[in-house]
Amino acid sequence: MNTFYNEILTEHNMNPYHKNEIEGATFTLEGVNPSCGDDIVLQLKVEDGIITDGGYTGDGCAVSQASADMMLDLVIGKPKEEAMRLADIFIRMIKGTASDDEIDQLEEASSLRDISHMPARVKCAVLCWHTMEQMFDAKAPKESLIPKENKPEVCHL
Repeated sequence: MNTFYNEILTEHNMNPYHKNEIEGATFTLEGVNPSCGDDIVLQLKVEDGIITDGGYTGDGCAVSQASADMMLDLVIGKPKEEAMRLADIFIRMIKGTASDDEIDQLEEASSLRDISHMPARVKCAVLCWHTMEQMFDAKAPKESLIPKENKPEVCHL
């Protein structure tokens, strides 16, 4: 395992920037990995089609928690479509099918590239990314990212 991976993983676990609840979250979705016990609740605040804030709560292994923190670093401030594109790249990176140019777009999240060689950790790394994909694919109205009611969508994976 490379030093860059260890440093980034340790930093995001010891000092997670986004591990907190988001007041006024537009979307909330729980992601659970029953095979290892990872459980996160992802919250995103979306305004005018842009992810303006995000956070997560829950428990899990170092990989799942760091991956969630890195994902939020990457997608906050971006349109939903860009966040979904980055999620696709991340998941393809873990599967070993993303190009180096694509992987570079993931910034710190690219440090999880070698997870693909650790089958027991793959589900941990992709949990938050799949949660965000399901949040937008299954729950977002087609005409708007913001639900018609002013309360967060809540469901379980």
